[in-house]
Amino acid sequence: MSSLGKLPQPPSRLSQRNQQSGKGFDELKQLIHSKLVDKLDLSKVSDLDSDTLRREIRIVVEHLCDTENPLLNRMERQRLIDEVLNETFGLGPLEALLRDEQITEILINGPERIFVERAGKLVLSDVKFRDSQHLLQIIDRIVSKVGRRIDETSPMCDARLQDGSRVNAIIPPLALDGAAVSIRRFGSKPLMLQDLLRFKAFTPEMAMLFEASIKAKLNIIISGGTGSGKTTLLNTLSSFVPDGERIITIEDSAELQLQQEHIVRLETRPPNIEGKGAIPARSLVKNALRMRPDRVIIGECRGPETLDMIQAMNTGHEGSMTTIHANSPRDATSRIETLVLMGGVELPMKAIRQQFASAVDMIIQVNRLQGGPRKVTSVTEVMNLEQDTVIMQEVFRYRQLGIDQEGKAFGQFESCGVRPSFMPKLEASGIRLPPNLFAERVLLRD
Repeated sequence: MSSLGKLPQPPSRLSQRNQQSGKGFDELKQLIHSKLVDKLDLSKVSDLDSDTLRREIRIVVEHLCDTENPLLNRMERQRLIDEVLNETFGLGPLEALLRDEQITEILINGPERIFVERAGKLVLSDVKFRDSQHLLQIIDRIVSKVGRRIDETSPMCDARLQDGSRVNAIIPPLALDGAAVSIRRFGSKPLMLQDLLRFKAFTPEMAMLFEASIKAKLNIIISGGTGSGKTTLLNTLSSFVPDGERIITIEDSAELQLQQEHIVRLETRPPNIEGKGAIPARSLVKNALRMRPDRVIIGECRGPETLDMIQAMNTGHEGSMTTIHANSPRDATSRIETLVLMGGVELPMKAIRQQFASAVDMIIQVNRLQGGPRKVTSVTEVMNLEQDTVIMQEVFRYRQLGIDQEGKAFGQFESCGVRPSFMPKLEASGIRLPPNLFAERVLLRD
C-alpha cells in the first residue's frame, strides 16, 4: 500500500460512490463491522486483555478492509479502521468528541443534532449517529457497563463513563424527537487547587479558609445551580482531608475523584425490571454511619437522605460535606427544609431549622456567570437560630461589575470584614490564620 500510495491512482470505488451518495462510507463500515462480529470467537475474546484484544482485532479489520475494498486510499482506510474499532470497543461517533479535552459538555438531541460546549459556549458539532437505533445502541452500551438499564419500561437513567464523566439519558416515549443524552465531562485528571486559583474561581485567602475549615472538621455544604461546578469544587476541597482519615462517599452515580488512600465508595441502585431491589441514598447514609467513618461525603443531597445527613453531622460525624441545588445560601436553607419534608417526617419547621443551624458551619455558593466563568460567589457562615430564623453572615463574596466586549461577566472578590464565630474551633485544632485575613477589602479583580 505504501508504494502504491506514491503513484497516481484512479478514484476508489468508495470515493466514486461518495460523490453520488453520502452513504457509501457508512455502508462499507457497517458491512465490515458485521463481518467482524461474525468472525469473533467470544470464548477467546474474554481471555484477552483490552490492549491485546484491540491489537488483534485491528489486524482483522485491516484484512477485511483490503478484502472488501482494496482500492481505498490511505486516509479512507485509516478512518474506516478507526471508526470500526470505535464501534466495536468504544462509543461510536462520540469517541472523537470524548478525545477533545476542550469539550466540557456533550448534549445529544436525537441522532443528528449533537451540541458541544467549549469555553462556555454551545455549538452544533458535525458528528452524527447513523440513525435512532444506532444512538440507542450506544446509550445501552454506556448504561450496561455500570449495571444500569434503559428501555421503554425504564426510559430514564443516570450513568457514568470510565473517565468519571456524568451521563443522563432519556429515550422515547418520553423523549419525543429521539433519545436525548447529556454528558458532563470531568476528565480522567481532576482539577487541582492550583487550577481553580489560576481560573480565578476563588482567591488564595478563600482557599486558606477552606483548608483550615476542612482540617478542623467543619461541616460544609456547597450550593449552586446546574453546571456551576459544585462537584469539581467538592473534589478539590476534599484534597485537604488528612490522609489518615476514613472517608465514605455516597452518590447516585459515582463521579467523585477523591485522592485519599482510605476511601469507601457507595453508589445507589435503581429498581430492577420488576420495580424491586432499589437501594436509595437514605439507606446508604444509614449504613455508612455503621461503618466507622471519620467523614461522610454525599455527592448531592436531593431527597429524604438530607435529614439523615443533617442528623449525622449533629451526632459526632463532623467534617462531612455535600452539595445541593440552590441559587444562594439563603435558598439553600429553604431547599434543605423542603427535602427534609419530602421524606414524610412530621417535624415542626423550627425543629428542622434548629437541626440545620447546629449541624452546618459553612455554605459555599458557586455560580456560573454569563459567558461561562464559574466563581465562588459567597462564603457564608451559618451561626445559630434566633426565633424562627437561621442567622448567617457572609465572610467573602464575589461582586459582578459588568459584562465585557466578549459577553463575559467580570467583577471582584471582596472580604466582608467579618470574623467567623467558628474561629475558636479552628484555633483549638491548632490552626492559626493571619489576623488580617478577614479585613474588609477587595481581594482580587478579574
